[in-house]
Parts: sequence; C-alpha cells; structure tokens
Amino acid sequence: MPTRELGAGRAKAGRFDRQTRFLLVVNGLFITANALSGTFLGVYIWKASQNYLLLGWYTLLSHVVMATTFWVAGNVVKEGNKMLVLRLGIGASAVFYGTVLLLGSSAFRFIWLLGIINGLAVGLFWLAYNVVYFEATDATTRDRYNGLAGVVGSLVGIVVPWCSGFLLSHMAGDRGYRTIFMISLGIFLGGVLFSFLLRDRKTEGHYEWAMPFRTLRSSSTPWRPVFGALAAQGLRESVFGVMIGLLVYIHTGSELKLGNYVLITSAVSFASFFAAGRWLKPRWRSGGMLVGSVVITAVILAFFFGVDYTTLLIFGIGVALFYPLYLIPITSSVFDLIGQDEESARRRVEFVVLRELGLNVGRVAGMIIFLITLSISKAPMVINCLLLAVGSSPIVSWMLMRARLTCNNPAKV
Repeated sequence: MPTRELGAGRAKAGRFDRQTRFLLVVNGLFITANALSGTFLGVYIWKASQNYLLLGWYTLLSHVVMATTFWVAGNVVKEGNKMLVLRLGIGASAVFYGTVLLLGSSAFRFIWLLGIINGLAVGLFWLAYNVVYFEATDATTRDRYNGLAGVVGSLVGIVVPWCSGFLLSHMAGDRGYRTIFMISLGIFLGGVLFSFLLRDRKTEGHYEWAMPFRTLRSSSTPWRPVFGALAAQGLRESVFGVMIGLLVYIHTGSELKLGNYVLITSAVSFASFFAAGRWLKPRWRSGGMLVGSVVITAVILAFFFGVDYTTLLIFGIGVALFYPLYLIPITSSVFDLIGQDEESARRRVEFVVLRELGLNVGRVAGMIIFLITLSISKAPMVINCLLLAVGSSPIVSWMLMRARLTCNNPAKV
C-alpha cells in the first residue's frame, strides 16, 4: 500500500472528505467547551486562593499525568479502539467540570484531584484525535486542515469567552461560574455523541512500548531535533497558558474585560489562521516559521514598558497575527515526518506518542521553571524576564526544525 493512501479515504488530493469534516466538528465542540470554562478556570482558582504557585502545581501535575496517559493509552489506541479513547477523553473532561461544580469554591483545596482528572482527559482526547487527524489528512491537506482548525478555534474564541465573561459579570457570587461549567459539561456530552460519526480505522501490529525512547537513542534519527523543537514549543505553551489570562484579570479585575480581550485577539487570529491556511505553501514554511517565531518573541518586550491592559492587548494582537506562521509549519512538518514512508505510517501511534511526549517534556520543564522563579521572587521585572526567556523558545524550535521545513517535497521526505 503506498504511503499516499494511508489516510482515511480522500476522494482527491487536497480535498476533504466527510471524516475530515466530522473531525473538525468534534475538535470544534471540544475546544468550545474548554473555551467556555477553561479561559476562566485559572481565574476561579486564583480568586479563591490568591496563589500563583497553586496554579503552577495544578498545571505541572496535569502535564505529568497527560504525558503518562499518552504513553499508556497508546496501547489501547493501537491494539484496541481509538474512538473509545477519544470518547473517554471527552467524557473525562465532562467529569472534570462536574467535579469542579461539586467542589464549588473549595475546588482549590483539591487541586491535585483536578490536575489528575484534567491531565487524563486531555491526554486521552488529543492522543486519539491526533492519530485520527494523521489518518484523515496527508501532506497535501495538512496545512489547510491546520488553518481551518485554527479558524474554528478563533471563531470559538471570538464568541464563547465573551459570552462567559458577560455571564460572570452579571451573576452574583459563584452562580456564573456554575452556569458556564454546566454548559461546558453539556457540550462535552454532545461531543461524545457526535464522535460516533467518526470511523475507526484499524491499525496494524502491536504497540511498541519502548519505541519512542529507542528512536531518540539513535544518533541518526531526524526525531532528535524534532523532539527538541517540540519541547521548546511546549515550554512556551505551559507558562503563557497560565500567565496571560490571569494577568489580564488581575490588571482589570473584570471577567468581562478578559472576555473582551479574548474576543479581540481571537478575531485577529481568525483572519491570520484563515490567510495562513489558505496561502502558506510547504516551500514557505521555513521563512514563515522564522518570521512568526521572531515576532511572537519580540512583542513580549512591550511588558518591560509596564504591564497593563494596553500592553497586554498589544502582546495579544501581535501573537494572534503571527502565531499561525509559527504553529502551522511545525505541526504539518512533524506529521509529514510520521507519514514519510509506509513503515513509519504503520507506527503512527508510537510516533504520535513521541510527539506528545516532546511537547509535555517542554511543558513540565516550563512549569518547573515557573515554580522555581516565583518561589524566589514575584517582582514584576522577574516575571517579565521569565516571560521573555521562556517566550524566546519558538526561535529555538525554528532552529531545530529548519532542515525539515526546507524539504522540497514534504510528502516524500
């Protein structure tokens, strides 16, 4: 079977079939539910605890559990039913928000439990999703799919967090939070039902538990620099995922203004993902990723002139404009590497696990740096230097990925 045909039945090269569209819908439902409540979950915990470090420990535990889940669940995805894993991931997310609802304002006291459930839910969903994504796309459709997935995420970001912020600002006490957590729970359940429209394409062979580690031990494998690039990507994601939304809330004191912030940056991101997904060609990946990496690093310098809503908005708009140029090339190129030949594609589950382990190594490292730094000092200058140091990691990703990005034919390399 030629590698070109390993995807899930596309009618023509460059065209999406029904499975690809269904996958976009499932992804959209999952990120909608998370955007509705996840944007404000950190604020909810911080308001109850007033503790940056508590959020850091929650995030660190989530990433450790997520990495473990990727590795262990890889066996079920390859030898069992990946759609079951996908549904379990969505269902576990519903359990997570159900648990937050039950715990109420004392949720921060059970941060270890929330971290475990969240890490399990996210690990199960994204492992299965990424394997299905690989099967449903190929080198001719990945940039476009990633662009459309970004567009969907941006549209969700335009509408959903603003609606959450509006509800939170007009409902007294915890009523608003309980409302959005309940709506998220319902959307997750809807995602489980819709996932039954996705087809489970069987994988061949047995799960090789040690293959991700064996691959990295080989000095000639292209996965070594790719693993480092993914770790650098995860390093930035973890710290900025905790800090930016929380900083907006702290400097405005308003969930509605946080919703407005996400609305504005998502509107910009929508246009940027649409343009990048439509016009960014494989031969332009290296230049595009370099420009994106440099700009999303440079905009962090705005914080050194004072952190307020204006500088946060400058940062958010700058990242929204140029982040697709960074994200689309690295994502598409890594999955092209997985599909480089028939043998590699047969081991797609193990390589997806390897990819996710790389991201989570970076995320764990980022949270450890975050916890150590804030344990020493919470001074604004220290936080700014932390954000700049960690936020420069996309340039490292580009340096490690540039050999892959300049390949003339990503479908064949």
